[in-house]
Amino acid sequence: MIEKNISRSTYLSKNVGDFPETAGVFGNAYIKVDDLRYGTNPHQTAAFYRPAGRPAAIGQMTVLKTGKGGLSQTNLEDISYALNICKFFDDRACVACMKHVNPSGAAVEVSGDRLVDVYRKARDCDPRAAFGCVVASNVAMDAETAREIMSTFVECVVAPEFEPEALVVFNDSATYKRNRHIRILKCGDLAALPKYAGDDVTGFRTVKVLADGSLVVADPLLSHVRGPGDFTPASGTNKRRGEVRAAVTATPAQLLDLSVAWYINLNVRSNGVVIVKNGGALAVGTGEQDRVGAVEQAVWKYQNKYQGPETIEGAVMASDGFFPFPDAVEVAAAAGVKVVVAPAGSISDADVVARANELGVALYHAPERIFSHH
Repeated sequence: MIEKNISRSTYLSKNVGDFPETAGVFGNAYIKVDDLRYGTNPHQTAAFYRPAGRPAAIGQMTVLKTGKGGLSQTNLEDISYALNICKFFDDRACVACMKHVNPSGAAVEVSGDRLVDVYRKARDCDPRAAFGCVVASNVAMDAETAREIMSTFVECVVAPEFEPEALVVFNDSATYKRNRHIRILKCGDLAALPKYAGDDVTGFRTVKVLADGSLVVADPLLSHVRGPGDFTPASGTNKRRGEVRAAVTATPAQLLDLSVAWYINLNVRSNGVVIVKNGGALAVGTGEQDRVGAVEQAVWKYQNKYQGPETIEGAVMASDGFFPFPDAVEVAAAAGVKVVVAPAGSISDADVVARANELGVALYHAPERIFSHH
């Protein structure tokens, strides 16, 4: 077994950039961890920095097994977004499969689930997209789950702990030739990552560089939703209808699924929707410019790519923005979705609530919008 802290790699782009050993951004000091294999594409140079003076769950990862090359920028971004899903579930196992900075699938433990069951739910949401993904878990990786991971091609696996038997599996390149270059990384404490609005965000602000080198500095995307109780039955008012309130309610299990869908959707590129049932994502609609298009994409993915055992009938769906028209709810309801959450704010809220009532859909409002334009 190879074990080392991430350090200067010998697997670099042919044109290594001139990146300093230390850097400062808005009063925060950063220490260079590594020159990366490449940035987003092989002709882009890149380097990886961690914050100085405090623990970093990602910046201080331990490499337990290296691949044929070091990490790329996309590997690190996938690790970050996958762990950003897993961090919300400190009371049960969670697995996220991340591909090109979007979840191909994610799942949490429900009654009777083993970790391998949670992984299968996450992978089988979209196994075609999960080919070559990053797999992240918030609990110790065991041998049974390791064998299932090694049955298909995976780029990286990251978890806070690995059982010794799991590391034996991950290092068995004779049996699992396709995954002989899989990278195994031990992350730090996910509890140190901010989750909810109001948490201390010192050192966690995001930096976006614009085409001319200008910067946008912003607080990280955190959530006001601490549990299902933060979703309220939807309501809306207009002159034609007056006040309209949601007439259908979700079951406690559906409300738990709704919170799972919400936390996954925090890490989906907008416009995004996530359909969940029994703790596992059935489909993720992402990157559409219109909201109904995101729902149509998710339904198509379920019908054409999902390989798990669940039917979509009775599933829940989270939308990262409001519905400007009832059409998105209509598409979801026609597929079998029975519970939907979205933020309020549309001038058509009353019409959307009324249509949900007609379709027998339990519609809830979230206390926030969660666009992610990563």
